[in-house]
Amino acid sequence: MNVKRVVVTGMEVITPLGIGLKSCWDNLKNGVSGIKKISFFDPKNHKCQIAGECRDFKAEDFLDPKFIRRYDRMFHLFVSVTLLTAENWNFKKDLVKNPFRFSVIGASALGAPSTFEEIILQYLNFGPKKVSPMAVINLSANTAAGEVARIFNAKGPQYFLQEACSAGTKALGLAYELIKNDVIDIAFVIGADSGIRPAVMASLENLGAIVDAKWNETPEKASRPFDKLRSGFVPAEGSGCVILESLENALNNGRTPLAEIIGFGATCDAYHPTAPEPSTQSIIECIKMALKSAKIKPEAIDYINAHGTGTLLNDVAETKAIKEVFGEYAYKIPISANKSMIGHTWGAAGIIETIFSIKTILEETIPPTINLEYPDPECDLYYVPQKAIKKKVKTVLKNSFGFGGINACLILKAWEGGEK
Repeated sequence: MNVKRVVVTGMEVITPLGIGLKSCWDNLKNGVSGIKKISFFDPKNHKCQIAGECRDFKAEDFLDPKFIRRYDRMFHLFVSVTLLTAENWNFKKDLVKNPFRFSVIGASALGAPSTFEEIILQYLNFGPKKVSPMAVINLSANTAAGEVARIFNAKGPQYFLQEACSAGTKALGLAYELIKNDVIDIAFVIGADSGIRPAVMASLENLGAIVDAKWNETPEKASRPFDKLRSGFVPAEGSGCVILESLENALNNGRTPLAEIIGFGATCDAYHPTAPEPSTQSIIECIKMALKSAKIKPEAIDYINAHGTGTLLNDVAETKAIKEVFGEYAYKIPISANKSMIGHTWGAAGIIETIFSIKTILEETIPPTINLEYPDPECDLYYVPQKAIKKKVKTVLKNSFGFGGINACLILKAWEGGEK
C-alpha cells in the first residue's frame, strides 16, 4: 500500500481572542483572557453569566446577507473561517486536479442550537405554517460542510462528526487516515460551535458542568484548568480550519508544509455520559495508540496541549493518564491548557488547539495556563502557569476527551523536509 505523509499547509481560527490566527496567537501567548460577561442575551436569570463570545466576528465581513439570514451562527463561523484560511494561505480551488480526491470534513458538538430555539418559538407562537421550510436543512449541521464543498468544488467523500468535545481532533484524525491511505489528496478540516444560548447554558448549569456564579464579576479569572479553585468549564464559541494534504500533493502545487501529522489514536470509555472512567484506562490506551501510530517513544514528546477543561474530574483524569503513560518523564514535559484563555469551544476545540500547537512549534513558544494560582495536589505536573515560556518544540501530543467518554489524541511534528 502506498502510505502518504500528511502535512498541514494552511490554518486559521476565529475565537474569543480575535479574528484570524495572528491576533489570537498574540493574545494567547501573552496570557490574555477572552472570557467576559454574556452579551448575546440577558443572563440575569442564570447562575453562570459569563462565556467566551467571538465579539469581533461580523458575519457580513465574509458572507452575503442571504446566507446570514438563512443559516445558524455556527454555519457563519464554519464557512467564514474556511474563507479566511483560503484567502490567507493562497488556496486556489482551480489548482485541485481531481475534485473527487478533495474532501471537506466538519466537526461540531452542538450543531445549530440557536436555530432549534427559533424553530420552537415559531411553532409555538405562530403555528406550523410559519415554520421556515429551511428549518430542517439548517438543523442538519452537515449542511455547513456542504456549503464549503459547493464553494470550493470539493467532491471527495464528505464527513461531519458530531462527537462532543473530541469532534475536532477526531475530524483531523479521520482526514489524516484518508490521506495517509491514499483515499484523498487534500481536505479542509473545519470545526465550529456556537452554543451560548439560554437553553444550552441552563442545561449546563443544571448539569453542574460549568463555572459557578462566584466568577461572574471576574470572568477573566473563571477558567482555571488544574487549579484547586476550578469549578467547571467556561462555555465558548469559535471555529478553526486546517488544510491537510499529502506531502506529494503539497509540493507538486508549490505549498510549503507548516507541520506534519504523524500519529492518531481514538478510544471510548464506554462508561458514562459525562464523567471520565475512574481508572482512565481508555485515555491511557488512546495516548499509547497515538504514540504507536507515530512510531515514537513517549520521551519524544516535547509538549502536551492538554484537553484541560477546568472540571473537577477531567483535569485529574488527564493528569493521571499522562503520568501512567510517561512515568517519571511526565514531570519534565511542559503542558498547557488553551481553554484557560479562550474557554471551551466544544467540537471546534481540538482543531483550534491543534492550530495553536503548530504555532507553538513554529515560534518555539509554549503559551501559559493562566489562572493556575493554587495548584491542585492531584494535578502536580508542569502546566506552564501564568506566563509563556520559550522552548524548542519538535513533537506535540494534542489531547481531547469529550462527553460520552470519546477520546482522541493527535501527534504533530515540526516540518523537517524529506521525500514525498
